[in-house]
Amino acid sequence: MHSRTRIKMCGMTREKDVEAGVNAGLDALGFIFYEKSPRNVYPDFVRAVISKVPPFVDCVGVFVDRDREEVQEIIEYCGLSHAQLHGKESPKYCERVERFTSPCHVIKAFRVGTNSKKEDFSPYDDLVHGYLLDTYEKGSVGGTGTSFDWSIIEALELQRPMILAGGLSPNNVENAIRNVSPFGVDVNSGVEVEPGIKDHELLKEFVRIVRQADAR
Repeated sequence: MHSRTRIKMCGMTREKDVEAGVNAGLDALGFIFYEKSPRNVYPDFVRAVISKVPPFVDCVGVFVDRDREEVQEIIEYCGLSHAQLHGKESPKYCERVERFTSPCHVIKAFRVGTNSKKEDFSPYDDLVHGYLLDTYEKGSVGGTGTSFDWSIIEALELQRPMILAGGLSPNNVENAIRNVSPFGVDVNSGVEVEPGIKDHELLKEFVRIVRQADAR
């Protein structure tokens, strides 16, 4: 069991929110490259922002079923440390992104619901660095702002570090850490005023609660 839960904030669209995240002590910042998302950003913006991010803060690109060569170009152009793949990307797709964009690593996202099973994950076990678990909602690829039944996780028998997402906020993250012991937590709408606009006080409260939970 690890002693420190890693914290990622996703959906960065403003430089001031990136700065607030760094100052709050986040471990990772997420940038969404998906045009259907209200938090969609473009490579030029991300490249400029990442150039100012200090060492030891990971920068994660979020992609959904995008052409693999485009993904690799964006990773290299922006200087991303991780690619979070939120669509139906195959094990082979993930393997190639992992192999050809070193030192960038792949996190495979899954939308978890009552039909989820360990066989969904096992083909990826030796090919990715971690799994992100989000909430399954029909017609959505993530960012639903709602939580799933965390009791499902144990039966999945995950073989890679697990990052918990889906409706996390200052109100429930302590309970999530106590019940699930994730390697990391991923917050988005739970610290927002509106999509893409972060509430810096809520963010600081989220980080404080995570660290408090770690200390117990």
